Amino acid sequence: MAKEEVPLSSLEAYLPEHCLEDVTACLIKYKVQLTVTKQRQTILGDFRNAHNGVGHRISVNGNLNKYSFLITLLHELAHLFTYEKHRHSVAPHGKEWKQSFSEILAVFLQKNIFPSDIATALLTTIKNPAASSCGDENLLRVLNRYNPVKKDMTMVEQLPNGSKFIIKDGRIFIKEQKIRKRHKCKEVSTGKQYLFSGLYEVKKIEDV
Repeated sequence: MAKEEVPLSSLEAYLPEHCLEDVTACLIKYKVQLTVTKQRQTILGDFRNAHNGVGHRISVNGNLNKYSFLITLLHELAHLFTYEKHRHSVAPHGKEWKQSFSEILAVFLQKNIFPSDIATALLTTIKNPAASSCGDENLLRVLNRYNPVKKDMTMVEQLPNGSKFIIKDGRIFIKEQKIRKRHKCKEVSTGKQYLFSGLYEVKKIEDV
């Protein structure tokens, strides 16, 4: 089934105020095909360079809050800028990409688009951007404040040790101790140990 094409102005529903014009100018200049996708568990966005007559393509998850959507889009645009300068001669998230991402973040920070807490977190991000938006836990923690409240859902780091919780695929775990930045949890059915990010969303199981 062919994807439905919609005008770039429809992006306004996904972006913070006062940035649509700048975003669309970038997309038009580089002839980017932008796709707003359904939620993906492992990635927030994706960039594919022009190839075999098909232009640059960027996809961003449509379930993100407006600030997360913009930052993810800027992350992918930084890949585009890096490709335009270096093609495939540099690492995907090497110093060249970090410089591109830092530069475009700085441009949008100057426009006072972000709330003060996100802006402060981004000033730290600019110094050394993480390869994944999910890898920058400080920024992710701040961005989560702007997500809609999900009934009965919580984050692993908010559960006391010994708590039982269930994840999206139905597996049940018991939270154990924290190891560096991750939380060790035991799967109830197998006894296997897994490490969870403290920001991973789960549903707590109340003891009966």
